[in-house]
Amino acid sequence: MDALDVARWQFGVTTVYHFLFVPLTIGLSVLVAILQTLWHRTGNERYLKLTKFYGKLFLINFAMGVVTGIVQEFQFGMNWSDYSRFVGDIFGAPLAIEALVAFFLESTFIGLWIFGWDRLTKRLHLATIWAAAIGTNLSAYFILAANSFMQNPVGYRLNPETGRAELTDFLAVLTNKVALVTFPHTLAGAFLVAGSLVVAVGLYHVIRNRDSADSSAYRFATKFGSWVVLVSSALVLITGDIQGKIMTQVQPMKMAAAEGLYTTESPASFSVLTIGSLDGSREVFALKIPYLLSYLGTGDPNGTVHGIDDLQAQYASQYGAGSYTPIIPVTYWSFRFMIAFGLAAAAIALLVLWTHRKGRTPTSKWLLRAGLIMPLLPLAANSFGWIFTEMGRQPWIVFGEMLTRDGVSRTVSLTEVLTSFTAFTLIYAILAVIEVKLLLRYAKSGVPDLTDLTDPTDDSDDAERPLAFAY
Repeated sequence: MDALDVARWQFGVTTVYHFLFVPLTIGLSVLVAILQTLWHRTGNERYLKLTKFYGKLFLINFAMGVVTGIVQEFQFGMNWSDYSRFVGDIFGAPLAIEALVAFFLESTFIGLWIFGWDRLTKRLHLATIWAAAIGTNLSAYFILAANSFMQNPVGYRLNPETGRAELTDFLAVLTNKVALVTFPHTLAGAFLVAGSLVVAVGLYHVIRNRDSADSSAYRFATKFGSWVVLVSSALVLITGDIQGKIMTQVQPMKMAAAEGLYTTESPASFSVLTIGSLDGSREVFALKIPYLLSYLGTGDPNGTVHGIDDLQAQYASQYGAGSYTPIIPVTYWSFRFMIAFGLAAAAIALLVLWTHRKGRTPTSKWLLRAGLIMPLLPLAANSFGWIFTEMGRQPWIVFGEMLTRDGVSRTVSLTEVLTSFTAFTLIYAILAVIEVKLLLRYAKSGVPDLTDLTDPTDDSDDAERPLAFAY
């Protein structure tokens, strides 16, 4: 083990941990805005209660996501300084816009939303949560645009004197075809996570508190979240299909690694399950769907999908001697786990809707257990999706331009990386406990009591009203 190995583990652990909060923040911001819009349009108090209820869960998650995201910036400078120098001119623009525009937009308006319940008119207060939701989604796009440069470098030139990539076309970076398809795919995955949380919490109260005065609110939340899960699952499949075709164009090795396909085939089958050697080079048993891999990769059931061996020979000739094959078991299984966990969440959502048909109230403890684990399924799907995306690109840190081993900081020792890795892991473990306890505590508490709700248009005794977290 050397500093490069530990630096890669540290970046992987902290990034996956941070991304546990990101999709929930992205999706829940919009769902809370929709709930508040329903209250604004109908005046029905159940929507206001749900807005405040899920709004609190959104804010807890948002705060934790900000804290864990800060570490990412330090890692670039500490462990990946050569990489930072190489892509700094490219990454500087989208990440600066993300921080100065998108993040400030969401953080500013979240503050106004928190403290504006008894200060702003209903319409203006509604606008603040929509502005925060827009900022959250804009933030995601600029970050994905930067990441997409690593997958498919565009809009740059290499400076032979400095050895750095220099930005020549910012619009090309923002309209990178990888970013354009990754963004809707990521958003759909985010709504899958957020919808699952809404279902889990709502279903818990529907089954455990059937005689509650707020049962209608919980029933609505459960069905609303289930429809969000089903629609987002369909969008994940549609955008994922498009993404697979783009991926085959720009990173054919990643598609071959997803299947463990060593020889070029036309047509190519997709294996649901394969038993064989660990690297996938020898097959003992495989359950395959004919023509599917060709369709996923090319859009043609009889299309040609290039194999790992042919691509390895091509890359060795193009870039020099060395292995350009990612870790096949990781790419093969992460791709399948991503699909399986996402479909499992959709299946539970469909079951939840079925148990609510014609005004029925579910009572099954097995359904409750399935509902409680439901948010973990799309979280796992999102995590495995990113593991596949990043590990499938290896050994490149910027595809075709910079190897991962060349991006690590040369002056950082193994001991220093191990120290920071251990410290971050312990801090993240503590934050995980805090996050889970807070979410469970407030989720179990149920929707708030609105008997003390004040009229935001009433200016009487304005000076005496505290500027408070109005939940």
